[in-house]
Amino acid sequence: MTLAHWLTFLVASILIAVSPGSGAVLSMSHGLSYGVRKTTGTIFGLQLGLLLLLIVAGAGVGSLLMASEIAFNLVKTVGALYLIYLGFSQWRAKVVMAPELQANLGQTNAPSLRKRFLLGFFTNATNPKGVVFMVAVLPQFIVKDAALLPQLAILAVTMCTIDVIVMHGYAFAAAAMQGFFRDAHAVKKQNRFFGGLLMVVGAGLFFVKRSPAT
Repeated sequence: MTLAHWLTFLVASILIAVSPGSGAVLSMSHGLSYGVRKTTGTIFGLQLGLLLLLIVAGAGVGSLLMASEIAFNLVKTVGALYLIYLGFSQWRAKVVMAPELQANLGQTNAPSLRKRFLLGFFTNATNPKGVVFMVAVLPQFIVKDAALLPQLAILAVTMCTIDVIVMHGYAFAAAAMQGFFRDAHAVKKQNRFFGGLLMVVGAGLFFVKRSPAT
């Protein structure tokens, strides 16, 4: 892999990371609800999901998913339903205001670290847009005459590093708004806002199509 290849992939990774998607919505939602520190677990879950997609694409399984309409539609449906479920759960989340927090920040009870991590993982792992991106874009940065694993490792580190920074940026920006949500009614509104966004993103996945080239 040449420096030019890597720099081009770096730019592509930045553009993909900053574009609004299910990972960004989840990071903002958790950042606003639980703060940046607790959102880190969610973000690392998102990275594991990204790594899984990269491995799948690198192993050629992604190409099989793109070639098989049944397999692709299965992944698409699971991902869409999962995001809709997350959004619905967020919409219905109970708001618990502790007396010492009510004077400062509006918060809901944070799920366990394990649950936040898995939420992040499944959000990216079941995202058909991720499969499309990996299968369509990743091969363009792979040099055929060079060893595959070192190249995949470089691309994975680059992609995840960028995504961790960007997702923390989203979480930080959302957490900075916590001061505007000082009562249970406002927290309930933000739960419904982000829950609605997740459901919209999930519904949008039903319209994702396989690459015409396949």
